[in-house]
Amino acid sequence: MRVLVTGGAGFIGSALVRHLIAHSEHEVLNFDKLTYAGSLTTVETVAASNRYRFVRGDICDAETVRATIAEFRPDVITHLAAESHVDRSIDGPGAFIQTNLVGTYTMLAEARAYWQALDPASQERFRFHHISTDEVYGSLGPTGLFTEDTPYDPRSPYSASKAGSDHLVSAWGHTFGLPVIVTNCSNNYGPYHFPEKLIPLVIVKALAGEPLPIYGKGDQVRDWLYVEDHVAALQAAFERGTPGRTYNVGGNNEKQNIEVVKTICTILDRVRPRADGQPYAAQITHVADRPGHDMRYAIDASRIATELGWTPKESFESGIEKTVHWYLENEAWWRPLVEAKAAERRGVTS
Repeated sequence: MRVLVTGGAGFIGSALVRHLIAHSEHEVLNFDKLTYAGSLTTVETVAASNRYRFVRGDICDAETVRATIAEFRPDVITHLAAESHVDRSIDGPGAFIQTNLVGTYTMLAEARAYWQALDPASQERFRFHHISTDEVYGSLGPTGLFTEDTPYDPRSPYSASKAGSDHLVSAWGHTFGLPVIVTNCSNNYGPYHFPEKLIPLVIVKALAGEPLPIYGKGDQVRDWLYVEDHVAALQAAFERGTPGRTYNVGGNNEKQNIEVVKTICTILDRVRPRADGQPYAAQITHVADRPGHDMRYAIDASRIATELGWTPKESFESGIEKTVHWYLENEAWWRPLVEAKAAERRGVTS
């Protein structure tokens, strides 16, 4: 198939691009604006493939989107391009409304126009796959799991913008018959993660000897999903998923933020000890909690397991070990990003 990936130079998008080139025969077009969190260094390992190409473009730019779709003629559009960091959405909500809502509308409008002009067999094969987040469901209490039927209750400008984009996608499916699929994932981590989210931020700050800021008590709970597991789920969804269906994708790895940070510190103590012999956990600093901080997310991923046969391969312990080692071995990738963005606000936690 021909797969157009929006946001393919970002964290999850680039992992999907690399995965599809390595583990399928699909042709892949990477459509990315290359904002602060997008870099073509994330796809250097596949850039020479004759099944890969790149177009720099903005999902809000209808003309460029239309021309790219017309030239590439995709069988699948996997829509990952988004502003994604909660802290930044609190500082500047406008960019999130523009990219996540207006951009998704633009993609849907152009996808629909393209799809309507296809022959019946190509229409039947086409999929518009929207990648979203579990944060649209709001915050859980100490028990229970998010299912695909959980009512939406977004609490931040970021999650509200993603909830809105989910509803747009669903509406285009119901109203216009566009064959849409939505996946809502839990917190991703792994290689090539821009160092503003919790796990990569803690790794690079620990190595720099800087304080490791933890919101409040650090008792917020997240379900952690290794990014390579996630992109395998995305492939399953657009290849085998039922149009009109939503699939929750989770890692079955609930951890408190403080537990995640202490695990990273313990691994670093073992593989890259501090010169002064002190534990990295000594750098942990508690700061005022983020406004409207959701307490707990947890995903019930039984639908995608039952219907599409996907389950995560990595435990949190195996995935975080791989992630820490990757950052230690790839300092040449992340250090220029940290230095280039030093003047900008980087997030505290996810």
